[in-house]
Amino acid sequence: MPSRLPLFPLRLILFPGELVPLHIFEPRYRQLLADCLAGDQRFGLTPHIPPGPGAIGSVARILNTEPLEDGRSNIFVLGERRFRVRALLEEDRLYGVASVEEFSDEGETGPLPAELDELRHLGGELRLALGVLADRVGEEPSWSEDAELLSFQVASMADLDFEAKKRLLEGRSTRERARALVSLLPALVTQMRSRAQVHIRARGNGTGHHGSDLVFGS
Repeated sequence: MPSRLPLFPLRLILFPGELVPLHIFEPRYRQLLADCLAGDQRFGLTPHIPPGPGAIGSVARILNTEPLEDGRSNIFVLGERRFRVRALLEEDRLYGVASVEEFSDEGETGPLPAELDELRHLGGELRLALGVLADRVGEEPSWSEDAELLSFQVASMADLDFEAKKRLLEGRSTRERARALVSLLPALVTQMRSRAQVHIRARGNGTGHHGSDLVFGS
């Protein structure tokens, strides 16, 4: 069923389940933030600029707000379900408002167990390398049992270009998304592993520390 949603067009891909920080400074989006905080704390983040009928995005739910002295704000939002813009609404607002329809992946034959295992493995290796680079070794991944959400969890960690992320967001097949990630991730994991190993050596002050042999799996 269509619903009303304030729109925040931004060249950023927000995947379902992903937590991201945003900096709010334009007057129109200050108003959007104030209106959302007074309502259900949800708005639509869409990478289509300007958005129009057919534009795809993700519902962003505001989790935390840090007001700044000059009227700007830092916020954290959580990506929820994806939506498609049905029509733009004429309302007396500085920002755009649309009638939207939320959607999930279409009913289909999901990824094979082996494909999900490989996705979890590659996602775990990627998260481990990113943890080393951020000095957060030891954090265990908690993967969703839902294949669609799992695919977005892994996609949110991948340093892919904008268009690749946009295709992953807009696709409606969990299996195709999982297969695309399994194809894209090996090269990225190798790159992040290499950077993490350099980071470990740098932290060891060039002493030849081989902690990377213990950190990474095969």
